[in-house]
Amino acid sequence: MRQAFKYFGTVAGFVMGLAAVSSPASAQQSLTLICSVQEEWCRPMAEQFEKETGIKVLMTRKSTGETYAQLKAEASNPKVDIWWGGTGDTHLQAAEDGLTEAYESPMLPQMHDWSAKIWKQSNGRTIGIYSGALGFGYNTKMLAQKNTPEPRCWADLINPKFRDEVQVADPNSSGTAYTLIATMVQMMGEDKAFDYMKALHKNINQYTKSGAAPSKATSLGETTIGIGFLHDYVATAVEGAPVKIVAPCEGTGYEIGSMSIVKGAKNLDAAKKWYDWALTPKAQSLAAPAKSYQIQSNKATPVPAQAPKMEEMKLIDFDFAKYGSSAERKRLLARWDAEVRNAAK
Repeated sequence: MRQAFKYFGTVAGFVMGLAAVSSPASAQQSLTLICSVQEEWCRPMAEQFEKETGIKVLMTRKSTGETYAQLKAEASNPKVDIWWGGTGDTHLQAAEDGLTEAYESPMLPQMHDWSAKIWKQSNGRTIGIYSGALGFGYNTKMLAQKNTPEPRCWADLINPKFRDEVQVADPNSSGTAYTLIATMVQMMGEDKAFDYMKALHKNINQYTKSGAAPSKATSLGETTIGIGFLHDYVATAVEGAPVKIVAPCEGTGYEIGSMSIVKGAKNLDAAKKWYDWALTPKAQSLAAPAKSYQIQSNKATPVPAQAPKMEEMKLIDFDFAKYGSSAERKRLLARWDAEVRNAAK
């Protein structure tokens, strides 16, 4: 009997030993994250969250258009838990299509009104995490070499002297470029906006996949002018690039970068932890050291001195509900593809 008990105890100890070895790995939570801001900001966010929570982050950097396409393709079997960053119109489209989950964070009362507004518009399926104005930047050295007048307005960018000297992203993959379409339509009326974009097309040297790519190309002298969110151009200027930032004289639109939990997320608890953490001033303060100079959504998050002064710009009353709707977005992108992308130069 003692022998049997000893044998049982040995086996039980062995099994318990296996459990002890395997439990830390099995107990550790994980989070699958798609990040739609710059890689330089994505990485410290993921690393700091892991450090503070012990949750393993599997992070991929993708543009808003690419992310939306992935979430739609994987709707029946989601492989992503949370989508952080990227323009709010695409997050609103995902919300409308039922690709994201409603969640009310205890951090909500600390958000700026524009952040809470997009949360209400989406029935709690997305929330604003930062804001940034649209505009353009130009390479001062290249402009001086061409002896061309300094561009100050949207109208200046269709000057024939800038033929093949302007770069912008493709709105099918980039929320930044879709914001440009929506801005022009709201400022000019749809037909005049498309006339403008067809004229601009003659001066475009490349439609990039990412909205931030033209800012890097401008800083490197690969293009004279790049269109995008002004904070991206500020980041290159802070690094010493010969780039001047322009808030167009006619006025301009802006983005509300957003965050959404994916419907059917396999790690829902971890996704909610990220969501709450990402809305804290501590987490949002990681933006500035990563040279991301957007206005953050938590009222208590310090605004970097380098951030574009949005209060000094002529901003339009951007209709995020209309231009974030699935039908309007699809319609405008289809028209852009038909009339602008394939137009003769």
